[in-house]
Amino acid sequence: MKKIANYLLPAICLVAIVFSVAAFNKAGAATTVAAAASAPAGQPVDLTFAAEKALPSVVHIKYVQNSKIKTVDVQSDPFSDFFSDPFGGFFGRGNGGTQKRQVQTPRRTATGSGVIISADGYIVTNNHVVDGADELTVTLNDNQEHSARIIGTDKTTDLALIKIDGKNLPAITIANSNDIKVGEWVLAVGNPLGLNNTVTAGIVSAKARSLGANGVESFIQTDAAINAGNSGGALVNTRGELVGINAMLYSQTGSYSGYGFAIPTTIMNKVVDDLKKYGTVQRAMIGIQGSDVKNYVDMQKEQGKEIDLGTMEGIYVAKVVEDGAAADAGIKEGDVITAIDGEKVTRMAELQEVIAKKRPGDKVTLTYLRDKKKKTETVTLKNEQGNTKVVKNADLDVLGANFREVTEAQKKQLGINYGLEVIKVNSGKMKEAGISKGFIIQKVNNRNVTTINELQDIVKEASTSREPVLYIQGMWPTGKKAYAAVPLSELK
Repeated sequence: MKKIANYLLPAICLVAIVFSVAAFNKAGAATTVAAAASAPAGQPVDLTFAAEKALPSVVHIKYVQNSKIKTVDVQSDPFSDFFSDPFGGFFGRGNGGTQKRQVQTPRRTATGSGVIISADGYIVTNNHVVDGADELTVTLNDNQEHSARIIGTDKTTDLALIKIDGKNLPAITIANSNDIKVGEWVLAVGNPLGLNNTVTAGIVSAKARSLGANGVESFIQTDAAINAGNSGGALVNTRGELVGINAMLYSQTGSYSGYGFAIPTTIMNKVVDDLKKYGTVQRAMIGIQGSDVKNYVDMQKEQGKEIDLGTMEGIYVAKVVEDGAAADAGIKEGDVITAIDGEKVTRMAELQEVIAKKRPGDKVTLTYLRDKKKKTETVTLKNEQGNTKVVKNADLDVLGANFREVTEAQKKQLGINYGLEVIKVNSGKMKEAGISKGFIIQKVNNRNVTTINELQDIVKEASTSREPVLYIQGMWPTGKKAYAAVPLSELK
């Protein structure tokens, strides 16, 4: 019995070890599954799911700008003028100055990409993809073509919102770009170099990158290949969710050479909402000029100065705008901003990204150092015009007048090449400024006005600028020149 026991005990132990190993393997497998489920996006190598999910939502955009007749200033040749017109010199045309001439611009076409963000046909793209277009044609992933119209654009962020008529379109899922991490895998989806439905892969190389090209910059940097035609396309995570709009590449040759840049969805969402609701972006201003602390310290070192600000991270305030939001809150030149709304900021681009998501009237909490001492202030953000009101994108209707391009007979009679005639005046800004029927507008805010669309564009830009005024130059039917200022600041 003792011998049996001597054999039995090791056997039992062996069985116990086997079961323990099995239990360990089972627990290990469970742990692996759990880890895989909770693993950060970007770890899987297989990106087919993301590609399959994102591709139907990315569209091809064809841009067409029709041929136009434009009046331009050209340098006159005194000798050619003399021989073509022997009296030219006597009448002031052959003096070697400039002449007004009409030229016909060629028809232009270009292509880009866009992303469907709603099933009813809203599409986000870059402003530079649609800027100046007379026609926009959107081709879906299934080759269906649709005419598109521009809902709104924003040059500062280089974003545009366009619309096609449709139902049940494959809208992309939009993720929070704040959640992506450096090193995470991403896909760039678009139509580069005329190659439709193209997917390239890379990693997030950096966040909150500034390149000094636009007013608001906080790019997602990626080494996924981005080329001409990718503009306006999607940058997606491994789940096929939108994290950015591809905007530009960094290259000395014009083609891919290492890095591309995308506008994060945190900024995109705000711009889209504003364009839908207001027709223009409600841009909040904090009212400072500054630079990254490290850049400032390095610059001072180059000048032989040793600077100790108490930190090497944050934003050095070089200038505070008079009557701006920061000035009202007591922020001063030399302060170092280290956090906004409790979130650490180390670079100006990070601060820009936070402010870009806000509207005038919103409040933010700034944490900053003054003489190395930590302080906190609440700042009420303002618009570019220096108040907290909603800025509306004015339409021609606000002028209270009707216009038409001057006729050939009027051009000949008055010795002009372009202009808009006021053919009717009702109540509105034009009447208040003393402009009546018959007046011919030639310049507004120092820009030639040849078409009604050009006047419309100028009115829109002026209405949202820091100085919302139209400075109008023109003449009466008698040929007498006149000037008028039309304020747009009191739009309701």
